[in-house]
Amino acid sequence: MSRGHRMTFWLLMLPVLLWLVGLILWPHIELLINSFRLDGQTGFTLENYTEFFRNEIYWGTFLRTVAYAIGVTVLAFVVAFPVAFYLTKVVSRKYAGFLTLLLLIPLWVGELVTIYGWMIILGDHGIINHFLMSIGLIDKPLPLLYNDFSMILGLLYMSVLFMIVPIMSTLESLDDSLIEAASDLGAGKWTIMRRIVIPYSMPGIVSGSIMVFMLVIGDYLAPNILGGKSSLWFTEQIYNQFLSTFNWNEGAAFGFLLLAISSAIVWIALKLSGQKLERVGS
Repeated sequence: MSRGHRMTFWLLMLPVLLWLVGLILWPHIELLINSFRLDGQTGFTLENYTEFFRNEIYWGTFLRTVAYAIGVTVLAFVVAFPVAFYLTKVVSRKYAGFLTLLLLIPLWVGELVTIYGWMIILGDHGIINHFLMSIGLIDKPLPLLYNDFSMILGLLYMSVLFMIVPIMSTLESLDDSLIEAASDLGAGKWTIMRRIVIPYSMPGIVSGSIMVFMLVIGDYLAPNILGGKSSLWFTEQIYNQFLSTFNWNEGAAFGFLLLAISSAIVWIALKLSGQKLERVGS
């Protein structure tokens, strides 16, 4: 590589490096250092991390968050896989693009607007309760809002698209002749799905699962607004440490615990599924 080419390369890379180092790497290093310190004291300590395990509310909330994040990821797959298969292998290409475009609408309006939309739908005087009461099925509004049901529904709605797109991307490269050949040889629909379609789309499934899991476990708005006070979420604990009690050291420790344990769960999922990160991310 000539000197001029090297100079051009580094000029193009400089904004990227400044972005990564200045806005991502350096702040995380500062938070990591602060997570091992206490206010008004010098030196390093594990006190902020041990406080997490000593307080039942903290680790209980974290376990609850992980369990719900895994549950929402499973639900996202159950919803997304039939949709992805239909858009890639059933519906004609003439309509597939339009239907895919409709799926992108939640990303256009943003999470906050979408959440308030669900509040209008699920509220005591919302669309669902108003309809059910108007036809005489119920006498009083159903408690559809400010509970785990509304929280899961909001998290699922906001994240299911990130499961659909990777699966669609994988299924588009699946040769239809494989499905036709299996059908000609007498294989049933469920056998074809179990032996051909799902194994072939496994990289997309794992990729979508990782994205959905990380988005859900790190979400703040949906659990806080739709779930209400009864739906504890670990990101709310981190928020309280930073902005309510102004304990940045403990908040940093909680944040890195969330990052470390969620990354470990993703690593375990990759090992159990037999997938490699470079293949899933490609």
